[in-house]
Amino acid sequence: MVSVDNAVTDVASATKKFFKRVLPIMLVMLVCNQLNRSNIGYAQDHLQADVGIGAAAYGFGAGLFFIAYAIFELPSNVMMEKYGAKIWLTRIMISWGIVSFLMAFVQNETMFYVLRFLLGAAEAGFFPAVIFYFARWVPAGQRGKATAIFIAGSSVAATISGPVAGGLLSLQGVLGLRGWQWLFGFEGALSVVVGMAVFFVLDAGIKDAKWLSPAEKAALTQAISDEDAQHAPAEGDETGDGAGAGGKLNRWKMLLNPQILLLCGIYFSVQLSIYANTFWLPSIIKQIPGTTDLAVGFLSSIPWVCAMFAMYFAAKMQDKAKSKKPLLVAALLVAAVGTFAAAIASPVLALVFLAVAAMGFKSASPLFWTIPQSGLHPLVLAPAIAIINSLGNLGGFVAPFGFGIIKEQTGSVVPGLFALAAASTIAAGLVYFLKERRSGGDAVVDSANPSAKAAEAAEAVPARA
Repeated sequence: MVSVDNAVTDVASATKKFFKRVLPIMLVMLVCNQLNRSNIGYAQDHLQADVGIGAAAYGFGAGLFFIAYAIFELPSNVMMEKYGAKIWLTRIMISWGIVSFLMAFVQNETMFYVLRFLLGAAEAGFFPAVIFYFARWVPAGQRGKATAIFIAGSSVAATISGPVAGGLLSLQGVLGLRGWQWLFGFEGALSVVVGMAVFFVLDAGIKDAKWLSPAEKAALTQAISDEDAQHAPAEGDETGDGAGAGGKLNRWKMLLNPQILLLCGIYFSVQLSIYANTFWLPSIIKQIPGTTDLAVGFLSSIPWVCAMFAMYFAAKMQDKAKSKKPLLVAALLVAAVGTFAAAIASPVLALVFLAVAAMGFKSASPLFWTIPQSGLHPLVLAPAIAIINSLGNLGGFVAPFGFGIIKEQTGSVVPGLFALAAASTIAAGLVYFLKERRSGGDAVVDSANPSAKAAEAAEAVPARA
């Protein structure tokens, strides 16, 4: 019993250290990632005035990123498995920073399309690599919290991206550069610098972590191994996830798995809402009379601030919930109601209702990812996340491109908001058909199973990112 209790203590201590040391690094990476994804939303009018990129062309270019992302997600995931998350995350950050920096020199629509496509190709694999990294470091009972905190970083980035973009756009004429050139150049260079730093501060695996004691390394490694063993099929492909006899992986079979397809569809809807707001929220806010670039930047942060608070409370509820499905349904319905109300409200009230919608669809994202993390076989976790993320992220193409066409044809994005509300409602219905392992069953403590007790102990240890 002493050894079991020691293992519990060591895993809890190691997990707490991970939250304090590694998670902040991941958050900085995600902030850089979101800054480079969303900056064209603030540069839209300036690109139209200086380069001649209209609403439809802007929407197509904004969405083209996600086409490349979907194409290169699985190959990037394969390379990550070959070279390791540390090296691959460093490569991803530096390459997307370089491409984003080059956006400062865009001269026409064709160049705009090419660079947006290259940005998607450069970034492909980032999110699956991070989620897989969590799965190799964090006990199951704490992964939901880690994922929620990580995804909350995107709301932090969205909150600060508006004021930062407004400030950089205000540098119009400084050193002979346009404000939008400062925006792309600065944020791209920042990602390159952070990417270089990540190589020296991120550990490839538990055994490389000098900040863990030998006992903590051994206990945490054993806890993760024990959890993996609980998923192992006795023979054949009993999981139905594409992991066959002998642990062989069939990615094509995974693509035909109804559960993975269902997860792709739900995540597609979530991404529709996230990226419609990411790329078009500044344009909607500009309809408020008297707004400047700086005012638009600060007002754009309001929905994301509200989303951060909502995600915090959703994370606390999900750690106690036996099933994440009711919470996910509630979040999707909040997104639907908020979006529908924004479509029929005045510009000022629309901002208020879009804040409500953001609380829904941003909370839905971390709630969603706990389901595949807990329900999929470890052998297929990384490629399955890549498939779900890449296909689901096609919503990032459909939303901005569709909004661009709608605005160019009608002069308004209201029909697009109605479509988003409908998509969130349909997704809420699809959640009913998801299968999940209830956390209540996973949290049962067996005195003969150190990893099970360790997971519960880690849950009880306060951890700060």
